[in-house]
Amino acid sequence: MAEAELLAATVMMGEHGRRRAGQGDEFWQYRPVNAGDSARLIDWRRSARGDAHFVREREWQSAQSVTLWVDPGKSMAFSGDKARAPKADRAKVLALATAVLLLRAGERVGLAGDAAPPRPGRSQIVKLAAVLSGVAEGGEYGAPTATGMVSHGRALFLSDFFGDLTVLEKALTEAADRGVRGALVQVLDPAEEEFPFSGRTVFESMGGGVRHETQQAGDLRARYLARLAERKDRLADLARAVGWHVTTHHTGQPAQAGLLWIYTALQGGR
Repeated sequence: MAEAELLAATVMMGEHGRRRAGQGDEFWQYRPVNAGDSARLIDWRRSARGDAHFVREREWQSAQSVTLWVDPGKSMAFSGDKARAPKADRAKVLALATAVLLLRAGERVGLAGDAAPPRPGRSQIVKLAAVLSGVAEGGEYGAPTATGMVSHGRALFLSDFFGDLTVLEKALTEAADRGVRGALVQVLDPAEEEFPFSGRTVFESMGGGVRHETQQAGDLRARYLARLAERKDRLADLARAVGWHVTTHHTGQPAQAGLLWIYTALQGGR
């Protein structure tokens, strides 16, 4: 939570206007006075420029519901260097920092599923942190879900997306059917991008379900990178089909870069 608070302090959250008249602070437009309008609504400075009276309307603003899904699968526990935090840690920090920004702006934030429905207020951060600090799932990979998403809200998925992409496709389709738009952040360790292995190497999944030993690891590099590129292309296609944004964030990068991208993506999805 402390790391997320510090990270969130680097970004200033903007307002979420609806671009139509209503309650809010931002100027929207001037319109002629209608029958039934109170005299206190008249903008006398604008009206003084001519013979007609005008009302100054403000842009309608209201809280949005944003649902976060952070992959709890065991694959997220990987780190290619003892000096780097696991992918899961980075994903959780980014999720919490995003929640801090959104809650400060008056939004409602929650987690996919039913453990922490979208709610406003500072106390929600504590709830989110408590749920995210739970143990990893029993499986190698987490299963994305649209459960708990509010219609016409926003969503953020953080994962390595190494699991079955048909599960992700189903979740995105269900979200899109509810009018939910959002962003996918593929969190990877630099070693997973570079494949810096050669000679005799034993590869084992974080859950121990998959094990492969080779004498010439370097010979696998080209095929591995091709498969990774195919997966990224598939992610991009899935996101494009439902109007979501997608990016890859490396744990070797500053967390601020990931948070700024998330902020921009969620803002751009209005």
